[in-house]
Amino acid sequence: MAGSNVKILTEANFRQEVLESYQPVLVDFWAEWCGPCKALGPIFDDLAAEYDGKARFGKVNIDDNQNLAAEYGIRAVPTLLLFKAGQVHDQFVGLKSKRDLKAALDQAME
Repeated sequence: MAGSNVKILTEANFRQEVLESYQPVLVDFWAEWCGPCKALGPIFDDLAAEYDGKARFGKVNIDDNQNLAAEYGIRAVPTLLLFKAGQVHDQFVGLKSKRDLKAALDQAME
């Protein structure tokens, strides 16, 4: 489900991969049963390839990582959180366009 530039995030590696990252990290909170999540997959993978070396990308399966989903108040999927310097910088709920996500990433890298 995740492209080669997309890290599978869990409660065990979230701090290291996201909160301690020196690059912005776009995190996709998703579920296997979620149709819009599956539609977002190719867009997310394209962005991960395009921003390779400039930003990081990870996916959290909310069914497998319920504590993380609760910690970040995830009430609907897909929810994308953009982290910068260990803090939530931006949030998107629902299926978003590649253009919208690129704009947020570009702004986070300034």
